[in-house]
Amino acid sequence: MNTGINLGESVAISLRSLRANKLRSFLTLLGIIIGVTTVITVVTIIQGLNRYVKFQLFAFGTNAFTVQRAPDMITNLKDAQEMLKRKRIEYEDYLYLKANARISLMVEAEYGSRGTVKYGAKSLSEMRIRGETAGNHLTGRTMEIESGRFLSADDETNARQVCVIGHDIRKELFPYENPLGKWLTANNRKYRIIGVVKGMGKILGQSLDGFLSIPITAFQKHYGSSRRSLTINILARDPESLGAAKEEVRTIMRSRRQLSFRQADDFAIEDSQTFIDFYNQLTGTLYAAMIAVAAISMLIGGIVIMNIMLVAVTERIGEIGLRKAVGARRRDILMQFLIESSTISAVGGMVGIALGFIFAKVISALTSLPAALEPWSVALALALSSSVGLFFGIFPANRAAKLDPVVALRSE
Repeated sequence: MNTGINLGESVAISLRSLRANKLRSFLTLLGIIIGVTTVITVVTIIQGLNRYVKFQLFAFGTNAFTVQRAPDMITNLKDAQEMLKRKRIEYEDYLYLKANARISLMVEAEYGSRGTVKYGAKSLSEMRIRGETAGNHLTGRTMEIESGRFLSADDETNARQVCVIGHDIRKELFPYENPLGKWLTANNRKYRIIGVVKGMGKILGQSLDGFLSIPITAFQKHYGSSRRSLTINILARDPESLGAAKEEVRTIMRSRRQLSFRQADDFAIEDSQTFIDFYNQLTGTLYAAMIAVAAISMLIGGIVIMNIMLVAVTERIGEIGLRKAVGARRRDILMQFLIESSTISAVGGMVGIALGFIFAKVISALTSLPAALEPWSVALALALSSSVGLFFGIFPANRAAKLDPVVALRSE
């Protein structure tokens, strides 16, 4: 008679137990399911974001940086209040920097505002209205012209009422006609369209194509610049010279603003690494929260599994006594119950993986956050859930293995 451990039989016993007591099984697996679902959902979203951010940063260029009044990423109210006290970046700062920066390949600038763009009876609100220098489109994110041309130095010199529009404006206001040469209205000012930029897509659900660009001189004339801060966009010659270019720009700006050695910069210099650092900080916080939720859920799930296995030992005490009476070794009984507890936990892990992937896809569909299920995260979730079952199954399994066969049969 085979009294040893049979892996298939132990797994089958576990699955039959789950089917026979559906409500108890659900409550048993709930903690494991919540923990694994959390892990899979968060990892799937973050891995999708990782790919997305790398692609977007590549599109923005690795040798571009900006000088502006305050950083784009401000994480607390105190810093925000402090930034408001800073001097604005003026047009004269841009001219001074352009004249004195030697290492940088290009120094360009732009103002920004929001407004309503109209053509005929159609209108679009909250469009970005940018006043920019002629070469600004060559710095930062790569832009390609679909039709027409970009702004020229002559447009800038003469403050012409011309504009280049993004794909959103082209699609919504000119769905069936060529927009080149047409006049549209932006904040009650008329501009003739000279170019249309190819669609650039979205970043985290925010369109990059809802903009209208006019010469920076026309922007100053129509909207004023005395109360606006300028953004200076700079392109280093190559990624290797980025650090030197940033340090040169920083020195020039500090000298122009007459900052002493002890005074901190009253302006922000940012490049793609700035956004990478912020992104890593954000995802690190998400991972920490995920670990905390998963750990608590797994702990609760493990305790529940341990108690359910103790009940199983009590219910099957006669079976245990019989097997030991006919020669089953202690380790055979021990391994049988460990396999059963690990199988139960692994089933919860598989359910959690499926739910986590579904939740990640739903979140992606609702928020435009990208999602990517990585094989290693599935393997990790299965290993983690099985390990929880194995660990918390040790006590009941050991208790079953220690039963005296005579006492067990008498109890039965």
